[in-house]
Amino acid sequence: MPQPTHSVYNLQFGLVCLSSLLFSASFNMLIPELPAYLSSMGGAEYKGLIIALFTLTAGFSRPFSGRLTDTLGRVPVMAAGSIVCFVCGFLYPVLGTVAGFLFLRLIHGFSTGFKPTATAAYVADIVPQARWGEALGFHGLCFSTGMAIGPAIGSTITLYYSIDILFYVSSLFALLSIVILMNMKETIPVKQKFSWAILKLSRKDIIAVEVLPAAIVTFLSYVAYGAILTLIPDWSQHLGIANKGLFFMVFTIASLLIRFIAGKASDRYGRIRVIKTGLVLLAVSLFIIAFGESFSGLILGAITYGIAVGVLSPALNAWTVDMSLPDHRGKAMATMYIALEAGIGLGALFAGWYYQDVISKIPLVMYASAVITFAALGYMLLRSNIRESV
Repeated sequence: MPQPTHSVYNLQFGLVCLSSLLFSASFNMLIPELPAYLSSMGGAEYKGLIIALFTLTAGFSRPFSGRLTDTLGRVPVMAAGSIVCFVCGFLYPVLGTVAGFLFLRLIHGFSTGFKPTATAAYVADIVPQARWGEALGFHGLCFSTGMAIGPAIGSTITLYYSIDILFYVSSLFALLSIVILMNMKETIPVKQKFSWAILKLSRKDIIAVEVLPAAIVTFLSYVAYGAILTLIPDWSQHLGIANKGLFFMVFTIASLLIRFIAGKASDRYGRIRVIKTGLVLLAVSLFIIAFGESFSGLILGAITYGIAVGVLSPALNAWTVDMSLPDHRGKAMATMYIALEAGIGLGALFAGWYYQDVISKIPLVMYASAVITFAALGYMLLRSNIRESV
């Protein structure tokens, strides 16, 4: 008797995708407005910390979220990430000082330290291995939709209402994400009760060494994103673009259009080939942003960058899952996300440190980010040559 085919696009998968869309929109709608908000409080010199602090706690929390994902369950850890977003949105207007703002950025980072780790493991649990690339590509499409609509919504709210209203709307989106999670079934067969002993980690609990190749490429390829998050709002303003979220909207729409196809391509043609293609496109996009000092140059750069990220992200996620051990999938995804956050954080720190509100320095940061992207491509080529020679 033939075995029934497994439907990827079922209710559970739909719920986790919708929850991720709302979660992504919740914190991404803040990004274009935060540099100006920090400057208005007298903290212009700390712009590099807006992203760096966020990614610091996101990266720090990954080993714990990976451990909790594999022990307490995927759903509780996803909910914890959304709850952090919900609380922080209400606190930004209350802590209206530079120190208070930077403290909240530190706390807010725990949200992405928890939810994406558990979500990726959850998707891998409910989807057949042969369709991981497709499923993670579609999930990434939904997450990117949140990235696209978030900045556009955020800039529009700030333009017509106020940034305090923006913070409250961010909390509302996080709340809706939590409500959806309440209707999702847990996927791990045996859940442990929480105890402080679960949080005691040894060195072997922090990094899944089997997925280090994917983590290295992720780290190098996301340095550019940290620089973009830090500098593009000011670069957009310099080019006379009123909506500082336009770049993010354009690049995420471009990413949306390619993610699903790229995920399926990685299932069919292999992760390595797709990742190499994505890295070349990523480097090209950074050169376009740096060289094309105009509105059209920025939009073309955003489109190319979006296509590159849309190609890279599902392939890197699926490659990580491919190399992971089934009982430690949470730790594997945490390792990949630690590398991602480290790349974004270091990129943001470097960009903020070098930039210092001197517009002419922004193209140089983009060129440097392109060189780092080529280093990732070099690593992939070297690794392929070594494997072929063995």
